Amino acid sequence: MHKKFLVGFDIGSSSVKVSIIDSDNGELVSSAFSPETEMKIDSPNVGWAEQHPDDWWKHLVTSTQKAISKLSNTNYEISGIGISYQMHGLVMVDKNNAVLYPSIIWCDSRAVEIGDKAFEDLGKDYCLGNCLNSPGNFTASKIKWIKDNQPKIYEKIYKIMLPGDYIALKLTGEINTTVSGLSEGIFWDFNKNSIADYVFDYYSINKDFIPNIVPTFGIQGKLTKSASEELGLKPGIPISYRAGDQPNNAFSLNVLNKGEIAATAGTSGVVYGIVEKNSYDLHSRVNSFAHVNYSNENPLKGVLLCINGTGILYNWLKNELIRTNESYEELNSLANKINVGSDGITVIPFGNGAERVLKNQNIGSHILGINFNNHTREHILRAAQEGIAFSFRYGIDLMKEMGIEVNLMRAGKANMFLSDIFSEAVANTSNATVELYNTDGAQGAARGAGVGANIYNSFEEAFVGFKKLMEIVPNAKLVSQYEEAYQRWKEKLNYFLT
Repeated sequence: MHKKFLVGFDIGSSSVKVSIIDSDNGELVSSAFSPETEMKIDSPNVGWAEQHPDDWWKHLVTSTQKAISKLSNTNYEISGIGISYQMHGLVMVDKNNAVLYPSIIWCDSRAVEIGDKAFEDLGKDYCLGNCLNSPGNFTASKIKWIKDNQPKIYEKIYKIMLPGDYIALKLTGEINTTVSGLSEGIFWDFNKNSIADYVFDYYSINKDFIPNIVPTFGIQGKLTKSASEELGLKPGIPISYRAGDQPNNAFSLNVLNKGEIAATAGTSGVVYGIVEKNSYDLHSRVNSFAHVNYSNENPLKGVLLCINGTGILYNWLKNELIRTNESYEELNSLANKINVGSDGITVIPFGNGAERVLKNQNIGSHILGINFNNHTREHILRAAQEGIAFSFRYGIDLMKEMGIEVNLMRAGKANMFLSDIFSEAVANTSNATVELYNTDGAQGAARGAGVGANIYNSFEEAFVGFKKLMEIVPNAKLVSQYEEAYQRWKEKLNYFLT
């Protein structure tokens, strides 16, 4: 029987994942990722974080070939390709589409001071009222850093892109972007529904650097012969969806309407809520971007709370501090022996660059309260997971101050949410039900491709086969225990804040 499959690419900072789903039933038929160990993030100076875009492409080719080789059914056609990508990165190319400089990725904090000064000079009224964010450490500020510090590179720029735009270029030979993507770079004015002219004028950035705008769902280009030969796919397949990883994660969880909440906890952790009005935090500690289904008629935004130091903390503990070959599952079992509150150990997880939720302070990560006579690695492992959950609660409280209700969160059963301790800690610390689903960003991108290629006639159709795997409901006794531990954690955090 001839099958129609959809392909989703998820371009993360840790790995590149490819998922192939059956468009008829939504079932995952194959997936693969590359590299086998986490992708390297270069840091030539303190606070810098870079990756070369061609490394993403290399791992995309490898993972695509792996995923195709696993297919048992060879009687199929690929009906669409979708792209999810790490947000806020800057990619610059010349007129030959050659990359001019490594991508300055999401957790790089070199442009913080540039963005803070822009926020002061442009004024809160404009930045928050029109762009819904401070320019902060986002893509617009990163290109200004290039202009000031790498003028010879700046002079050669033909177009600037986000990571997903670059992958689309490699697939199609065409350079374009989306409104949702522009909004994540602080390039979009929500009141004018157009490019944020004042930001470009203030930074003296050439507006011609911005590529043509295409719809998030729709034909954005077709797979070229050369790209198809590298990937092992047929040429002409439409690239029909593109979104940043957090809007896409929300989409993959069928979070598309006002009041719905999505969460994820990979290298970084995110809580993402959908609102209709132009919502912002006066200190820009959470951020609002155009959601995947944003339009003039349906102006839905995603309010994004991001914690940089989540899964990367747990990975660091495993590989650098404990130095063990035990699996994460085995480590979670060890941590599960310890009581709520980790017998007094507190872990502050903010060790992956400046944190928006802390007003762009870079306070580092801290392990506090260790008693050499009583505490073990199991205590530290549990305290790390609780510390990450507490950082979620810290940001959720900010979202509640903005009028966003957080009573139900959906997440994919992946990354930190594979841990019962972490899922339980998030549910009971935030006093919200957590639902875990059989999905991930790559599968979400594949479903999005189906919508964009008109394989599905509606969002409802796109979620065939979408299944809830687990539900964690807050327990009154545990809520009380976690609240006590959270307040102790918050007291310790405040010590490091200025």
